[in-house]
Amino acid sequence: MAAELRRTTCSRDCPDACGIVAKIEDGRPVSLAGDPAHPVTRGFLCFRTSRYLDLMSGADRLRQPLLRRGGSLVPVSWEEALDTAAAWLKKVRTESGPTAVFHYRSGGSLGILKQIADLFFDQFGPVTGRVGDICSGAGEAAQIEDFGTSDSNALHDLEHSRHILLWGKNPTVSNTHLVPVLKQAKAKGAQLVLVDPIHHKTASLCDDWIQPAPGGDFELALGVARMLFDRGQVVPEAAKFCDGLPEFEAIAQSRSVADWAKAADVPVATLGALADRLADGPTAILVGWGMQRRMRGGAIVRALDALCALSGNLFRSGGGCSFYFKRRKAFTPFGPTVVPPRVLREPVLGHDLLAADPRIRLMWVTAGNPVAMLPDSTTVAAALDSIEHLVVADVFLTETAKRAALVLPVPSLLEDDDLLGAYGHHWIGESRPVVLPPPGIRHEAQLFQDLARRLGMHDFPQDSIDDLKRRALAAVAPLGLSLEALRQNGGTMQSPVSGPQLFPTGKTLTANGKVQLLRTSPAPQSESAAQPPSLPGGSAPLWLFSNSTEKSQASIWSGAGLGDHAWIAVHPDAVPGVADGELVRVASCRAELVARVRHDRDQRRDVAIMPKGGSFERGHAANALVEARPTDLGLGAAYLDCLVTLAPLQGRAR
Repeated sequence: MAAELRRTTCSRDCPDACGIVAKIEDGRPVSLAGDPAHPVTRGFLCFRTSRYLDLMSGADRLRQPLLRRGGSLVPVSWEEALDTAAAWLKKVRTESGPTAVFHYRSGGSLGILKQIADLFFDQFGPVTGRVGDICSGAGEAAQIEDFGTSDSNALHDLEHSRHILLWGKNPTVSNTHLVPVLKQAKAKGAQLVLVDPIHHKTASLCDDWIQPAPGGDFELALGVARMLFDRGQVVPEAAKFCDGLPEFEAIAQSRSVADWAKAADVPVATLGALADRLADGPTAILVGWGMQRRMRGGAIVRALDALCALSGNLFRSGGGCSFYFKRRKAFTPFGPTVVPPRVLREPVLGHDLLAADPRIRLMWVTAGNPVAMLPDSTTVAAALDSIEHLVVADVFLTETAKRAALVLPVPSLLEDDDLLGAYGHHWIGESRPVVLPPPGIRHEAQLFQDLARRLGMHDFPQDSIDDLKRRALAAVAPLGLSLEALRQNGGTMQSPVSGPQLFPTGKTLTANGKVQLLRTSPAPQSESAAQPPSLPGGSAPLWLFSNSTEKSQASIWSGAGLGDHAWIAVHPDAVPGVADGELVRVASCRAELVARVRHDRDQRRDVAIMPKGGSFERGHAANALVEARPTDLGLGAAYLDCLVTLAPLQGRAR
């Protein structure tokens, strides 16, 4: 049989939402490539997705429901699995009320139809819900406070930029398809500047690299703001389109330029050079996701928003302060917003679960692996182990699924049927099954439809998958983006509700149309982290960065993975006497693990870098070291406000 090419859209938690072309032979996918017709994907895929076929055939792939019996997960039929789930749900609601049920949905799949799970639990209860966002909570909340929305100019508007500031952003790993756009902008004359305490591959793309102190982004931004005020580089009309200008200026003037530079650990000249680049616009600020994962992460992003506005770049083509692209903007929700009767905070979920009164008896996990992905993994694992009925719907047998009483297998990204927005651009994509899922796997919409019938939920939609997609596209179908049009255009179309510029009229989406500037200064970075224990022969306290890698998508690893030990990268002088490749103890105020040292002379001497998404069970999880604390805005998780000490192993094999 001749090979066939079939298109779909990647649904993993990544800003790119790539178009995928799968080569099918004898009904099986044999290779994956980027869709050359997709305006962002441009014919290539990241390492993670290009090797997804290995994951689909791996040992952890779920192929049928599993029910815990006698302490073990054993295969059962879908009929038994759904009957069991329905019985548990009815029993808990009858005996303890709907708030004893907790639905946790995360971003393991960004498909819009995954919201059908929210509708189910709203109609069944409403049940206890989740509040906060560990991924982008502080940054989104900051921009909503300042601009009334968290969205961006069109991606290719960067080709009109004179300067592009990559502030805490590493697109070579976490936003791969931004790189060709940056190169194209550079070919047209744009200068790229990286601002990041960590050295990474993106530095090689840039004309300049600024390496401030970890968490010193606020001081750096305020020092630049002071320069703008002192040099008269704040645009004259700023007073007309900004609220809180005197208060923000007072914050900037509260320290000298030299003091701001010292606090950020950069030369004074660096502040002046950044101020000049902002004044010599159009200048775009691309805000990374890491630095808003601090106790004062919202204040940091608000300071960057202010720099963009005051320098006159917010309302310009080639400008803007881009943290997020509003991926759900084009879609119609499946139901009205329901306020949960009780909420648990995602960044401190383990603690909230254990403290819940009345207790949570049934927890349903959709598209998430909280044991690996939340701070303080030990407490999260203990909390999940305490749940009477833990139900997990997933593609893989994750560390969370292994703790479940019931595991329900759902389609992989190549078997799924859904719609996708993106948080890295404004194109809409359709996810189509390029192969049929194995017989023991069920689409989540159909899963909840079957469950709703068992529970007598007559108002729950029983539409076909295609009709659910049409419902989701109802608002944009009259604008030309119907399901049929999407398919006629190869499964990808530009959103009709997002234009070239986010604020084309010179007004934001706040209540009065003005930028709302930061009016109070946050506490110093030095007050944000507990001190790690002092270890014999150990290092000084180091700021821990748990960073994304080219080989992992959250907690799912492609290729060989981490091996026996996770790695930790440090400057050779950070732990004197420890050789490259040596095993060390890594201790925080919360936990301790063993990792293998990688020397990197390009890093600061006060940082240590571990891979994000390491296995908790195997002692690889950087998140086990991280204290569970919320950010100042948006209930994000302060992952990066974690200090660790490294020391040689005493009397252990190396």
